[in-house]
Amino acid sequence: MRAFIFPGQGSQAIGMGRELAAALPSAREVFEEVNDALNQNLSHLMWQGDIKDLTLTENAQPALMAVSIAVIRALEKECGMNVADSCAFVAGHSLGEYTALTAAGALSLTDTARLLKKRGQAMQQAAPVGEGSMAALIGLDYEAVVEVVKAAAEHEVCAAANDNAPGQVVISGAKAAVERAMRLATEAGAKRALELPVSAPFHCALMAPAAEVMREALGQVNLTQPCVPLVANVTAQTCSDPDAIRDLLVQQVTGMVRWRESVIFMVEQGVESFVELGAGKVLTGLVKRISRDVAPMRVGTPEDIETFARII
Repeated sequence: MRAFIFPGQGSQAIGMGRELAAALPSAREVFEEVNDALNQNLSHLMWQGDIKDLTLTENAQPALMAVSIAVIRALEKECGMNVADSCAFVAGHSLGEYTALTAAGALSLTDTARLLKKRGQAMQQAAPVGEGSMAALIGLDYEAVVEVVKAAAEHEVCAAANDNAPGQVVISGAKAAVERAMRLATEAGAKRALELPVSAPFHCALMAPAAEVMREALGQVNLTQPCVPLVANVTAQTCSDPDAIRDLLVQQVTGMVRWRESVIFMVEQGVESFVELGAGKVLTGLVKRISRDVAPMRVGTPEDIETFARII
């Protein structure tokens, strides 16, 4: 049994997707459609721009989605793959959840590009630059991190934002509270506490204004039942009902990404192979840390597509 998984922010790099567009007409069409949907030459920014501009949330989110969907379309059109027949579940990390739904036919590519642009802008505007922060705590388990953020909050927002893998939890919140949590985590035995170079404190209560923007935006798009179940970030359980998925996507803006639990859930359902589709290999690395009993792989280049097409 196989699961398709899709990366989140942090996997972006200048040049991502360029090889796909050059080699595969179906991939090139994806980038052109995203450019048209956004009325922006996003692919030029992705391939020849400045990494600072690409890393802006409103650009990184649709760009990463475009690379993943370019891989999916190439597998479908060039290799004859059918998503419904090729995996049992889809899941994505944060913005990757939108990509997963697009891959599974629940959202159109144009709608997803526009939703992610809006999501990126809303998340950036929800908290003024400098007021919030995020940090990765390495070497503490999730339960220990929960105690740390509770002690560090002191009436400010401080929360676990991403439970990524055993010993790797990202926290988010008010800058001073996150700094207190980093100190407390080190005192509690964390190997490292690293402030992350992000422009906003994602996946915490400070993102509440962005959640309301997304509630309205998601209410205006056609979202249908995915062809395979989505394993949702905020529940680490499957969901296929369109109205429930809309609600989960709203909750996800302020809620924690339960990635470790999501992978464990899929393994318990019988998944033996996790395939990360798109840019980078962050999720492949996390899956290896979560379970030694599964075989993760990434598919992000024309050569990867050719290799994977032989084993579908």
